[in-house]
Amino acid sequence: MEIPIAKSLISALIALILISTSFASTDVPFIVAHKKAALTRLKSGAERVSVSIDIYNQGSSTAYDVTLVDDSWPKDAFDVVSGNASQSWERLDAGGILSHSFELEGKVKGMFYGAPAMITFRVPTKSALQESYSTPILPLDVLADRTPEKKFEWAKRLLAKYGSLISVISIIVLFVFLVASPSKSGAAKGSKKKR
Repeated sequence: MEIPIAKSLISALIALILISTSFASTDVPFIVAHKKAALTRLKSGAERVSVSIDIYNQGSSTAYDVTLVDDSWPKDAFDVVSGNASQSWERLDAGGILSHSFELEGKVKGMFYGAPAMITFRVPTKSALQESYSTPILPLDVLADRTPEKKFEWAKRLLAKYGSLISVISIIVLFVFLVASPSKSGAAKGSKKKR
């Protein structure tokens, strides 16, 4: 289910890059924004959503009066814990990046599909405010029932990640041990000869 969404996001990003190269020849800002959200389960059973939005100016001139508004988080489902969902900056230079993050706490159990954040900015050659939108986030399963982590789950993850390295090192150690230690059959023969 996530693969088609990921492919469409990658296709959209490639299209934005191609479009940005065509706009690069003109003397205007070109704003691209990427929105990310991650869930964190707290020991108390509550769940926090960490949201970060990166705004890039891929154009060849400065964007002024840049404003970010992310009002896709309904107040009946989320409480703002730290930061806020909107931010303003005086300018974003060509090739520059701005980052904004905030944290929410989920109140309602279920799937959440977040809309893109809106960025407005001013271009000196135009009287109207320009708009741009961030990428949407992948669906979040807020307060979902998760199976408790099993006792040896961490060991399985380590074996999956470093299993081949562990097996190679184990074989080398076993080989060195066999070569360095005297054989028992030779030691037994030597003790019989002494009698």
